[in-house]
Amino acid sequence: MTLSVCLTLDTAAERTVRSLWQRLEDAGISSLLSHTHGRHVPHLTLASLRSWDLESVQRELSEPPVELPLVVHFDALGMFRRSRCWLAPAPSPALLHGQHNVVDAVRRSGADLHRHYEPDRWLPHLTLAPRLHLKDLPVVAARVYDVLPVSAILGEITLIDTGTGTKHPLTYST
Repeated sequence: MTLSVCLTLDTAAERTVRSLWQRLEDAGISSLLSHTHGRHVPHLTLASLRSWDLESVQRELSEPPVELPLVVHFDALGMFRRSRCWLAPAPSPALLHGQHNVVDAVRRSGADLHRHYEPDRWLPHLTLAPRLHLKDLPVVAARVYDVLPVSAILGEITLIDTGTGTKHPLTYST
């Protein structure tokens, strides 16, 4: 179980990703739609924390670490070596800078950052299928490339407990 610092998508982009998850499910490929607790929302994870104190993380993220809204463009399909398949956004300077700010904030909170989220190792991605078998890659690619490109407005930072799907929205003073 981890706590993830995530950027959520605007309604239209979320609908597109959920539709893509459903198209994968209809083709017999498990997506985030049915994975674990089934409460996943389309998102871009900026930091994944292996241990944390929720109040400390919320306190350190009390000032927006990312200038929002942030527009991203997904135009590629990617895969990690352990079979996780994802959409890749263009890594704009604003996205990279925001991720770096988030990492700085969670470090100040005392949280343990997963090594794949170190700024020089992080690959921005939006997960489609968490356990894809290579034999299914052509089916996934066909479904994905029918939909791409997808532009999204990332307008909210939220903390998500990946074990339960519980969201802890961050509030900012105005």
